[in-house]
Amino acid sequence: MNNSTVNFTTEASAISRLDVCVYLINVLFGFPTHSYVIWLIITGTGNGVASEFFLLKLSVCEIGICLYSLLVVISFFTGLSRPTILACFLIGLFITGRPLFQCLMCVERYLAVVHPVTFLKYKPLRYRVICCTAAWIIILGSCLVCMFTTSQVNFYIYIYFYFIQFLLFLSVQLFCLVAVLRALKQSGPGERGREREEENPMKRRAFHVILITTVTMSTTYIPLIFAGFSFVLTQLFIVGLFSFGLLCFILAGFVQPVLYLHRTGKLSCLFHKTFG
Repeated sequence: MNNSTVNFTTEASAISRLDVCVYLINVLFGFPTHSYVIWLIITGTGNGVASEFFLLKLSVCEIGICLYSLLVVISFFTGLSRPTILACFLIGLFITGRPLFQCLMCVERYLAVVHPVTFLKYKPLRYRVICCTAAWIIILGSCLVCMFTTSQVNFYIYIYFYFIQFLLFLSVQLFCLVAVLRALKQSGPGERGREREEENPMKRRAFHVILITTVTMSTTYIPLIFAGFSFVLTQLFIVGLFSFGLLCFILAGFVQPVLYLHRTGKLSCLFHKTFG
């Protein structure tokens, strides 16, 4: 009994150090990357605030996740046994904020490709503002739930809470992305001969971007969903599995800003300034 307890404590401590390293990476690279993306969107370097509205809100949410990561790192090095109230509150951005805004981005792409008439009808900025207002209300509710459950060490409620959310958001995102992939694979009306050949490179690039996004979504959520599912079935908290899911979740958060920087031509400039 004592030996198993000691072994579990040692393993948890080692995994905690690994988790802290992951959070530290998010702090060091997340703050400048997402801040730069926000600055580019606001200054109109890309396609403008209207077309990148959901990405802007996602980057703001990612800044909050970076702040949460910073609080976790500070708590670890100061020896706090429990996370602060602010850290518990910011977990809502972690498990609801990012998935929800990514879900809105996927739905927007789905409408643009599969239902273009509906997309043009709801293209004005006011509809995006309405969606984001509703999203922030949902995120605020999630933050309050996380604050009360994690601060009172109700990890059972917390794990069920994030597990159901991730499963729902991933299902919606995969449905939208797979539908977009199928639509891009099919030939559009009137695409024949030379015109079809000219359109192929553009559709091919869009197909590759959506494919990367689909793989990223799967990598982001499936490990944590599997960890939550194993907990629901066995009522055992597998530390290593959750840590692996955390690693995938944090690192996958850099894919969207990197794709945006590549699309705006800023990624090659950064590499040239850094290594040139």
